[in-house]
This record gives sequence, structure tokens and C-alpha cells, in this order.
Amino acid sequence: MLVHDELVRARHALDDLVRVVDRLRIPLGNGLDISRVRVDADHLRADLDLLRRSAAAEEPTPDPAQPQIVFIPRTPYDPSMWAGCEDEGIGSCRGPERQPSPAHRFSRRTSGRA
Repeated sequence: MLVHDELVRARHALDDLVRVVDRLRIPLGNGLDISRVRVDADHLRADLDLLRRSAAAEEPTPDPAQPQIVFIPRTPYDPSMWAGCEDEGIGSCRGPERQPSPAHRFSRRTSGRA
């Protein structure tokens, strides 16, 4: 996984931590411990931003001639995504209009010559 993706995941996790700490202020109050955790989270956010900037400066730019690899999941697609679609150029693959092709079309013809 790319460094940028990992930094984004870390930022999301840190944002979740800040939200939880803010919710904990309601039952626990604005005591010293909660304030310290909130300040530490703010410091982590600033440090993560510095790390993101330094990683962006060091990360090589992708070569336009080099295609990016796209990973396709092995799980089946959601069938609702295909609702109302037809296979262009080859006809429908579903429905009553699909007729099985006769087997004799592909059988080898024999001639009467010997």
C-alpha cells in the first residue's frame, strides 16, 4: 500500500480519537486528564501533517508511461449494478429472448464424395 494511503488511514483514525475524546468530556468533565489527551491528539495531528508533507516531497511522481495497477476484487459485483443493462453488440445474456443455438450449426458436414 502506498505511504499516502497509510497516512490518510492514520489521519482518519486520529480524527476518530479526537471525536471520542470530545464525547468523553460530557461524562468526565473538562479535567486535567481529558485536556492532556486532547492536547496530545492535537500534537499528533500536527506531527502527522508534517510527516505527510515530508513524505509527499520524497515520493516519486508516477511515470505517465508506466500504467498504474488496478486490483479487481474477486467478489461478485452487486447484481443491482447491472439492472437494465444489455451487453452491447452480442445481445442479451438473460431473459426469454435468448435462444440456445442449434447443435447442428456446429456439426461437421460430410460430403457424399468418397
